[in-house]
Amino acid sequence: MENKAVKSPAKQIALDAMFVALTLVFTAFVNIQIPSFGGAGGLIHLGNVPLFIAAMVYGKRTGALAGALGMGLFDILSGWAAWAPCTIITCGLMGFVVGLICYNKKGFGYKVVAILAALAIKLAGYFIFESFIMGNGAAAALKSVPGNIIQIAVAAIIVLIIITPLERGLRAVED
Repeated sequence: MENKAVKSPAKQIALDAMFVALTLVFTAFVNIQIPSFGGAGGLIHLGNVPLFIAAMVYGKRTGALAGALGMGLFDILSGWAAWAPCTIITCGLMGFVVGLICYNKKGFGYKVVAILAALAIKLAGYFIFESFIMGNGAAAALKSVPGNIIQIAVAAIIVLIIITPLERGLRAVED
């Protein structure tokens, strides 16, 4: 099991499910729909906040599940089902990579690098999907880049402000 603080499989499943639910809720209810992005429109949301926290605090497994299932379920349940395969792969990979880079590592720099890696994954994943798989072309896909950058930047600011006190508090509770 990846997280040494979570000693039982039942607790790990509950933790994973909680972060999937938080990611779904933050994606579904804390968002701004932007019709001008690309052909299909766009969505700026705060679902990346619990995704990044899950990955940084509990590792790549919890981060990957939060991203893939939390945001993937949002797409399926909210009329964006055509985007679900891209979201599941891209956001799952974002959570995995953030956890891989900074889980159990001290230092602010790891977190910044992890978020920048997540941004690169998001931009590449959605650009490839929209350009080639959805067939909208590169010009349409480029229109969604600013929204994706804003989305990750806002989540990064929130997470980088709260993550250190959050980690300290969780360590105190777990000890």
